[in-house]
Amino acid sequence: MRQGVRLRNLPFRLFAMNAAWLELVLTGVDLVAWARMLLFSGTPLSTAEPKRLRYRLFHVAGRIVTHARGVRLRLPRSWPWAEVLLTAFQRLRALPPG
Repeated sequence: MRQGVRLRNLPFRLFAMNAAWLELVLTGVDLVAWARMLLFSGTPLSTAEPKRLRYRLFHVAGRIVTHARGVRLRLPRSWPWAEVLLTAFQRLRALPPG
């Protein structure tokens, strides 16, 4: 099994609580898989493991702001993967509503 997605210990004692936790984990895995396929295709991150995605993209202190009837993503200028994340954000905005 891959290093970043293994379930070592379930966090709760009750089955129902663990079942809900696992559903949330599976939802997160699905979101990462869809993001890799739709937003990062053609980049090295399209095949990246969840651990690399967390380090490069999910830990950035970005801000989504609205200004002049537009939506913008503001990122730190020094973030090394800002261009990849901005491209992914533009691809996300270009997807048809559904």
